[in-house]
Parts: sequence; C-alpha cells; structure tokens
Amino acid sequence: MRLFAAVWPPDEVLDHLDLALGAVRRSVGHGTGPIRWSARETWHLTCAFYGDVPDGSVPELVHELAQVAAAAARYPLTLRGAGVFSHRTLWVGVGGDVAAQQAVARGAVAAGRAVGARPDERPRERAHLTIGRVRNDGARRRGSGRGDPRRPGRHDAHGAGSGPSRDAGDGVDADALVAALAVYEGPAWTVDSLALVASRPGGGRGGGPLYTAVEELALGGPVAPWAP
Repeated sequence: MRLFAAVWPPDEVLDHLDLALGAVRRSVGHGTGPIRWSARETWHLTCAFYGDVPDGSVPELVHELAQVAAAAARYPLTLRGAGVFSHRTLWVGVGGDVAAQQAVARGAVAAGRAVGARPDERPRERAHLTIGRVRNDGARRRGSGRGDPRRPGRHDAHGAGSGPSRDAGDGVDADALVAALAVYEGPAWTVDSLALVASRPGGGRGGGPLYTAVEELALGGPVAPWAP
C-alpha cells in the first residue's frame, strides 16, 4: 500500500483557495493549457511520504502516528503566499504556527522509520500545498532541467523571487503565476488531526492520483496500547 501522512485543510479553506485560483487558471487555460492543475480533492500538506508499505505494517504505523498526534496540541494555520519548485511545480505556502507543523512532520517521518517504512529522509520542513505542474511537453529548462522538486526554487513561501525564470514551458512564466498568488492569504483554521492516506497513482480525476483515508488521528487524543 502506497502511503503518506498529511494535514488536510477543511472545506471552507479549500473553497477559498479554489475561488482565488479561478482567475489564474483562466489566464493560462484550464484542462488543456500548459499547466496541469491538481484536483481539489488532492490538496493537502504532506508531512511524510512512506512509499509502499506492507499491509501487515500498517497497524503499527497507525499506532506510531497516533503517538505523534497525541503528543501534539492543536495549532492554527493559514494558506498563504506561493512559490515554484524547479520552475515547474507550483505551490501555495502556509502561515500561522509553522513550527508546530514542522514538528508534526518530523514526528511523522520518525514514525515511518520506527516501522521500517523508509520514508523520505528529509522531513517536509517547508509545508506547502501543490496546486499544479507545468506539463512536460514543450517545457524549456536551463541546463539538464531536472531539479529536486523537494528543494525550494527561486521563490520563498511568500512568492518573493530573485529574478525571472521564463523557462517553465510553452510560453508560461511560472514566476508570473506565482506573483499573481504572492499576496494570497486564506482563512485561518485549527489543525486538529493527522491523516494517514493511501495513494493510487493514475486512479483519480484526469489521470491524477486517487487518495483514500486510512486513518484520521486526533491531535492531543488518547492512544490505545499497541497489540501486534
């Protein structure tokens, strides 16, 4: 089972972002344009990506994550600003208690290691929600053009750039799209749970991933004793 741990913003927060993205999508085309916009049902803040986990290890992973969640108090977040990774992956950043989000992400990574799930070795220190990617066809990139999508590109979480990068693809200026969202700030919400989610690549809308909740773990909640 392909799994990851995530914080999922509530519907009212995603509604606000969806509305804000409307004009940006229309400016470059929606569906057939050079940007492959991610489906709303996939919008989340990844805490740890575990890859394929044996079914027999899932209950123990749930238990480890429950301990991470139980040790964390609820905390406020907002979706705020925007950025681009490697001139290709467009994302919206977060504000609020970012330190608390980082702590939960580190705990989620440690939970995976505890059960031998071999998560991404680098915790998701820069929380972000992916909103789209430049399509591969017609892309123009500098050098080899293959950056690390987990490493921040030329923009920070508030969209402040160090220079132009009009090489995203087929006339698309990724930095211009980011600039359009640089001042975005959504409504605040209180993070009260951590989700373990199964991912099936290609199973979702438009050929994107299909995400299915495996377990939702309350922050500050009780943890039942582990019984293998």
